Amino acid sequence: MNNSDEKKKLTQKLESKYIQQHLANERTFLAWIRTAIAIMGVGFLVTNLHFTSENTTISNGNSLVILIGYSSVVLGVMTIILAVIGYIKKLHSINNQTFRTAKVSLLLIGIFMIIVAIMFGVYIALL
Repeated sequence: MNNSDEKKKLTQKLESKYIQQHLANERTFLAWIRTAIAIMGVGFLVTNLHFTSENTTISNGNSLVILIGYSSVVLGVMTIILAVIGYIKKLHSINNQTFRTAKVSLLLIGIFMIIVAIMFGVYIALL
């Protein structure tokens, strides 16, 4: 038996030892993906409602809506990227038993969500 076979068996043994944590990690990853899709969906919804509505009276409304749409898509993509990075980090930290919370990525997503929500609120206030 060579060294790579032994490594594979050890990795499989570690992963099966912490199967509940790995399954929870996958559920969390999928929840972040759903969140990212919802964030992008809100951006498309706002953009679509604005351009199909006939009674838009905002002078700079088009640029604000386009900014909200782009921001939502960028935030959704950022969420997916951070979810993938977090998933991979947690995968290794579960096996090494060195888990740490993802404070920075959660803080970044929260701040950008607040910014998009404020832009959306400004748009609604100007209607």
